[in-house]
Parts: sequence; structure tokens; C-alpha cells
Amino acid sequence: MEIDNQLEDSFDPSVYPDLLPIYYKRLFPFSLYHKWLRYNDDKLLINREFSFTLKDDVYLRYQSFKDEEDMKKEVIQKCPHKIDIGAVYSCRPSDQRTASNFHPLEKELVFDIDMTDYDEVRTCCSGADICKKCWPFMTVALKILDRALREDFGFNHLLWVYSGRRGIHCWVCDKEARELSPAARSAIVEYLSVIKGGEYKAKKVHLPETLHPSLKQADKIISKYFEDLMLNKQDFLATQDNCEKIIAMCLDPNILYKKYLNYYLTCISFI
Repeated sequence: MEIDNQLEDSFDPSVYPDLLPIYYKRLFPFSLYHKWLRYNDDKLLINREFSFTLKDDVYLRYQSFKDEEDMKKEVIQKCPHKIDIGAVYSCRPSDQRTASNFHPLEKELVFDIDMTDYDEVRTCCSGADICKKCWPFMTVALKILDRALREDFGFNHLLWVYSGRRGIHCWVCDKEARELSPAARSAIVEYLSVIKGGEYKAKKVHLPETLHPSLKQADKIISKYFEDLMLNKQDFLATQDNCEKIIAMCLDPNILYKKYLNYYLTCISFI
């Protein structure tokens, strides 16, 4: 950790623009990018929309490429600070102004898990900051979502990637997933959602006495990490405020108080 901190302190973000051309020319995986997004069908790449964010937040939409070399040439020439992968359309996105029936046909099913979603329960960092103590939140989320997508929905081709800032993305690349309607995508998200309510709602998860089989599997995964993550790494019960937050989320505070009394007394003895 000491070496990592030294490197972080010595790095100057202002050099990014100077490093980008070198990165795109020498390191960017154009071949793998091309192989993935064409799915053995050149038309799926040709009709795919890409958007570029250039220097000073200049945003370019409806970029498209006819092949790998065309992609490489444009990326190196424009040197985008950010590349977004869009949908596959009915015709080439660069021709959208003259097309008579321009509409999206398919796109990967994408899940975005941000570390900021855990700011209410992590004590080590906040915002886009990430450390070894709070990264296990991402590990647990990944394992739960990966299991559900594979076992509950039968998807096989899942690409997990670090978002580059504050979390992870899951790209579900099965043909069935890419061709899902907006309604079907919303239904999958609803199936996987258990948190309801905004920032100021104390209890955001309401579970029935008999858990759905998918939630039972999630509970098994969480149980393996919960004690070490919340009591050791996060030390969440070390303050009275956090203990009161836990009690406020219980329908019967007396039961919860008795259950966590030993944890509470142990934690405050170290304060």
C-alpha cells in the first residue's frame, strides 16, 4: 500500500492527453474490440453506434466503422478521452440523417454497479474513492448478479469490466439478451431489485418471511462476506449513530437490540 500511495502521489493527471496517442497506437486492444462487437457478423459492427468524448467535453455521436482498420484509424486520429458503445441500428449510424427508417435493433444488456451506492454503509471512503476495505462490496454484488443472470435467466456470455472510476459494469452479450425489448429489460431489472426508497428512508429493503429462491442464493453469498466486511473491514457498529441506524431499520427494535447487543458492547469498548 505504501508503494501504491507513492505512485499515486507522484502521478500528474495533466499528462493524460499526452499519453492517449501512445495508448491508442500501442496498447488499445482493437483486434479484441473488433472481434467482440462484430459477433461473427460484419454488419453488426458496421451498424453499431460509437460516441466519442473529446478534449474539453466535445461530444460526437453516431460514429461508425466499416472494419477494424477503419476503427483504428478514426480512434487514433480523434484520440477520444472516452468511448461509449451504443446500439446496433437498422443502418449505418453515420448515415442516420439520410436514412428513412433509422432505429435501434439490438444492444447488450448492461448493468452498472457504482461504489457510491454503498456510501450509506461504508465507513472508509465516499464518492468515487475506492480502497481495499470497501472493494468487497463490488465482489459480493458481482457474485450475486453473475449467479442470477446465469442460473435464473440462462445467460452464458457475461463480460465484467472495471468502469474506470467508481465501480464495475456487466455486459450480457448473449444474442437473446441483445435482442430484448425495453419492457423485457425493465422486467429483469425489477426482478433483481430489492432496494426501494430514497436517501431519507431508513428501511429500504422489505423481505417476506419466505424468501424467493433467488434471494436465498443471494443470502448465502452475502453470509460468506458479511461479518468480515461489515464488522472487521468497515467496523460499522463502532459508533452509536450506526447502531441506531440498524435499529431504525428493524420493525421490532427490541429484537434487533438484543441480537446485536454483544456486537455493540464489543465495538464501543474499542472507541
